[in-house]
Amino acid sequence: MQGCKWIVVAVALAMAGGAQAAGDAAAGQQKSAPCQACHSTDGNSAVGMYPKIAGQHASYTERQLKALRDGQRKDPVMSPMAANLSDQDIADLAAYFASQKVTLGSVPEDAVAAGALVYRAGNAKTGVPACMACHSPDGKGNGPAGWPALGGQHPEYIAKQLGLYASGERSTDINGIMRDIAARLSKAEVDAVSHYVSGLH
Repeated sequence: MQGCKWIVVAVALAMAGGAQAAGDAAAGQQKSAPCQACHSTDGNSAVGMYPKIAGQHASYTERQLKALRDGQRKDPVMSPMAANLSDQDIADLAAYFASQKVTLGSVPEDAVAAGALVYRAGNAKTGVPACMACHSPDGKGNGPAGWPALGGQHPEYIAKQLGLYASGERSTDINGIMRDIAARLSKAEVDAVSHYVSGLH
């Protein structure tokens, strides 16, 4: 039954991503000035609390910006930034940052084995599936299905988002998949997998 749930969700996400406006990366670069203070010129933010959006699937970035604009996702910094963006602005920005290349981080040695275990195998005892089932073995995600790329992301940002999902404060996941998974992760697992994905490619 659990496998059926994942298949239904993947199909729903793929269908939801099909009606988005085409983005213009050149136009997005022109519109990206307000983004640069936190995310840097190419989307590789230098501060751990701000996500790297370089190389992120355009469909995912579009969905998150619309959720922030429309109040489905709340963030004290990003919600006001997204408030006045049109669908075309969002599509253009997403296309621009998707065209950039994410820079990888370094993984502490003590996080490699534990992080790899969670990411590649999950935890059968607590019902945590392998992260790579949706986010791919190399961390590049799955754009058509709506799964974000995680490789290179700041560990601080990953850990924060897992915490928000676990508490239910973030609810932009279809059918509560990430809320369910995050709530089952121990703090040690969150720390390990958050660091592990920062160097994943």
